[in-house]
Amino acid sequence: MSAPGQSRIVIGTRGSPLARWQADHIGATLAQAHPTLAVEQRIIVTEGDRFQSGPLVQIGGKGVWVKEIEAALLAGEIDLAVHSLKDVPADLAPGLVLTAFPQRADARDALIVRDGVGRAGPGLDRLPTGARVGTSSPRRLCQLMAARPDLRVEVLRGNVDTRLRKVSEGVVDAAVLACAGLDRLGHAASIAERLSIEIMLPAIGQGALAIETRIDDDRVRSLCKILSDPSAEITVAAERTLLERLGGSCRTPLAGHARLLRDGPGPGVLYLGGLVGRPDGTETIRDAVQGPPEEAASLGAELARRLLARGAARILAELG
Repeated sequence: MSAPGQSRIVIGTRGSPLARWQADHIGATLAQAHPTLAVEQRIIVTEGDRFQSGPLVQIGGKGVWVKEIEAALLAGEIDLAVHSLKDVPADLAPGLVLTAFPQRADARDALIVRDGVGRAGPGLDRLPTGARVGTSSPRRLCQLMAARPDLRVEVLRGNVDTRLRKVSEGVVDAAVLACAGLDRLGHAASIAERLSIEIMLPAIGQGALAIETRIDDDRVRSLCKILSDPSAEITVAAERTLLERLGGSCRTPLAGHARLLRDGPGPGVLYLGGLVGRPDGTETIRDAVQGPPEEAASLGAELARRLLARGAARILAELG
């Protein structure tokens, strides 16, 4: 309960350790910026949390991480939600908006390798032929197969700690996880290799957090203004436009990553790379654009047009 003179805000979050870390971080930032604000949390179990036995495509893909949280927002049970942006579909529930994007963490993917696996040290190029690599992401599967078609990729689900444990127990020889989650939870030392974006182009929005609110809640949206990072807003705008224009389903390996390249005091150049491929890695279509940061959305649309024209439209139609 809030004390007299305090306003109150309720953050909705999933219950995984990473989701709780993210909600705690945002809550602490809001409380520091607004000393009279009482910050509370509500844990919401999503469909993705309940389904742990197979690929997400079996139950609907990305939306499984946010549907219940969005419902709580619309019902007024919570005031804002903290999401990993890569889990947020292109289309939000009507009446909701992504209000802020905090400073972005490392967007790359990380390779985790079981002790004793690998030639002369851990790394993707050192994994032995036939090594079992765990992931449940079609995007990671596609790029792993393109780089190392000799590997055996197996479905690996669960939160960060669960997947790390499965690697250490030998359920798989290695796994690919997001660097951001490992760093935030203090597992950076477990990373054998931070995969270059040339080998493993990140998921759209990877490393970024998204603050979702009701579009008509001016009080909460005003409180959250201090959370937004200008560089994150620019890169996210380019990537989310790419996602919207490509469409595609959770079955389609799709990647996109924007970087602000600065050489001096000016605004710099925005570089955006994108990829659409087949899950088995036999076909990948990759391209990139660059231009002024203020044209982020236009660059996202241009890259989508180029990818579609080069064959992504055919792959997207075939994979549904």
